[in-house]
Amino acid sequence: MLLEVRDLHVEFRTRDGVAKAVNGVNYSVDEGETLAVLGESGSGKSVTAQAVMGILDVPPGRIAGGEILFKGKDLLKMKEEERRRIRGADMAMIFQDALSSLNPVLSVGAQLGEMYEVHRGMSRKDAKAKAVELMDRVKIPAARERVGDYPHQFSGGMRQRIMIAMALALEPSLIIADEPTTALDVTVQAQVMDLLAELQRELNMGLILITHDLGVVADVADKIAVMYAGRIVEAAPVHEIYAAPAHPYTRGLLDSIPRLDQKGQELYAIKGLPPNLLAIPSGCAFNPRCPMARAVCRTDVPPLAQVGQDRASACFFWKECLGG
Repeated sequence: MLLEVRDLHVEFRTRDGVAKAVNGVNYSVDEGETLAVLGESGSGKSVTAQAVMGILDVPPGRIAGGEILFKGKDLLKMKEEERRRIRGADMAMIFQDALSSLNPVLSVGAQLGEMYEVHRGMSRKDAKAKAVELMDRVKIPAARERVGDYPHQFSGGMRQRIMIAMALALEPSLIIADEPTTALDVTVQAQVMDLLAELQRELNMGLILITHDLGVVADVADKIAVMYAGRIVEAAPVHEIYAAPAHPYTRGLLDSIPRLDQKGQELYAIKGLPPNLLAIPSGCAFNPRCPMARAVCRTDVPPLAQVGQDRASACFFWKECLGG
């Protein structure tokens, strides 16, 4: 297994109390496999990824427990220098806002080339040549002429391609893509996702795709983990999630997707708001918004239990959910 996250807990200490952002997350991804992590804002998707990458803001963040095994080694037990060598070379991250993630005062060629200068000890000239190769690889037109341009001189889609190029520079085993299609129009979204899928097949990388959009992952993911209030509430192969969700929250997300056969109908929305992580509701965290909630849901926390081959659900009434 390439990456295994085991019983991960992450919390943030604030003036108002302790926000429990991640509460016992377990997931894994292997070489050549795509795991999509879904959920609303505040569900813990990005915080889990930051913990895996070792870029969590500490303080106020703190990893309160768990293991993160990368190629069998626990990243949480490594010294920072050792993790820094892994970061970028063996695992890399694509951030959602390319414009704020790229340095506005350095050319894109300098930023891409820096990876080779720092990790491979290349000269500036050779690193620039590698930067041009990378830009060609992610299909940026006229790469040789544009290698000296600055981030603001590129469109949103082209900037996202540069972020992908930066992540791919050292051909890592694992890439984490955090909302890589945010703020892009649907045509560019499709191009970016097709590019990621093509490069993944070429390099046989593991890919963790973080998103709130079920439509984005339908054609690229192998399996899905759905998060709510810092927990995984459903995990299954992608086709099973779409065919029959086994958790009311997953069903709500699917029902919120616009469909061509529902033209003129009111779009479904999950009632209420995501929970305050400083005061997560007792029992199932989704119970205040759940149309299937009963008394037990308000007192007991449902475990993430096997409900079929390769799939799990954290719902006491998963059978009814499948039947609905």
